[in-house]
Amino acid sequence: MTPTTAPHIELMPPPAAPASAMLTLTNIEKVYQTKTIETVALNRVNLTIGKGEFVSIMGPSGCGKSTLLSIIGLLDEPTSGTVEIEGRPVTSYSDKELARLRNEKIGFVFQSYHLINDLSVLDNVELPLLYRPGVSGKERRQRAHAALDKVGLSARTSHFPSQLSGGQRQRVAIARALAGNPEIILADEPTGNLDSVMGEEIMDLLLDLNRQSGVTIIMVTHDEHQALKTERVIRFFDGSQVS
Repeated sequence: MTPTTAPHIELMPPPAAPASAMLTLTNIEKVYQTKTIETVALNRVNLTIGKGEFVSIMGPSGCGKSTLLSIIGLLDEPTSGTVEIEGRPVTSYSDKELARLRNEKIGFVFQSYHLINDLSVLDNVELPLLYRPGVSGKERRQRAHAALDKVGLSARTSHFPSQLSGGQRQRVAIARALAGNPEIILADEPTGNLDSVMGEEIMDLLLDLNRQSGVTIIMVTHDEHQALKTERVIRFFDGSQVS
C-alpha cells in the first residue's frame, strides 16, 4: 500500500494592517491540552479585517472556525499571539473594559438563535441592553423597536419565539444584535438551520445591513453560495488559514 501524506499547508504571513483595520490577528495559536493529548485548534493565524468589510470564514468541521470566532468575539483567549481592535491590543484592557467592549462593540448571531422562549420578541431584543450602563428603560424600548423595524418584524413585538418561523426567529436574533448599535457582527452559521428561501432572505438582510450601516460582519458558513456574496472568503484547514 502506498503511504499517504498530509496535505501541504502554506501558512498565511502576518498582514500589513491598513489604516482602517477593525480587527488584526497576528500569529494566533490556540491549543487545548489534557493529560494525554494536545489539540491544536488554530495554528499561527494572521488576519486583518477592515472597517465595514463583510467576510466569510469557511472550512470543514473541526478546522477552527468557531474557535476563531470566539477569540474575535472576546469570549476566549488565544494560547499565543495578539488580537487588536482598531489598533489596540485586547490584552491592554481590564476585565471590566473587555466586558464593556463585548457588550457595546460586538453583536452575536448564532445558528440556533439563542432566544428565550418565555420572553416576547421585544423583550428578547432588549435583553443585552439591560447590561448597558446608562441606558434607560425607555431608550431600551426605543432601540428594540427600531431594530425590529430594520429587520421587518415591527408587527411581531408581542409574539413569542415559538410563534415564529425559523427565518423570523433569526431576524429577531439579528435585531437583538443590532439593538446595541455594534460596529462588529459575528454570525456563526446564520443560515444553517434555514431552508434555501429563508437562508436567502437572511443573507440579503445581512448584506443590506453591511451596505447601509457600514457594520463589519464576520460570518462562519458552510454554504459556498452564500460565502461568495461577501467581499472576501477566508478558508481554513486543520486550524491553519490557507487563503
